[in-house]
Amino acid sequence: MAWVYLIIAGLFEVGWAVGLKYTEGFTRLWPSVLTGLSMIISLGLLGLALKTLPVGTGYAVWTGIGTVGTAILGIALFGEPATAARLAAIGLIVAGIVGLKVV
Repeated sequence: MAWVYLIIAGLFEVGWAVGLKYTEGFTRLWPSVLTGLSMIISLGLLGLALKTLPVGTGYAVWTGIGTVGTAILGIALFGEPATAARLAAIGLIVAGIVGLKVV
């Protein structure tokens, strides 16, 4: 169950990272509220996952999911460049996440 919590926590990390863009410096109420809720949920689920997972593995996977998801949504939503080097770097992060899960 810890891995499920960790994956969901990572998805909420993507939500708050992308949500920061929509808050416009926390000047917009509802995007700010939703971003704050995503932060709380993400950290809460990470805490639950770390009750049984090693902290190094859990934190690395959590940030990896957040990094990959945010980079992909940055490309899809905000027109950020999808260069070969950037996509290769995202692939390396995914490989690292999978590697931590396997070991």
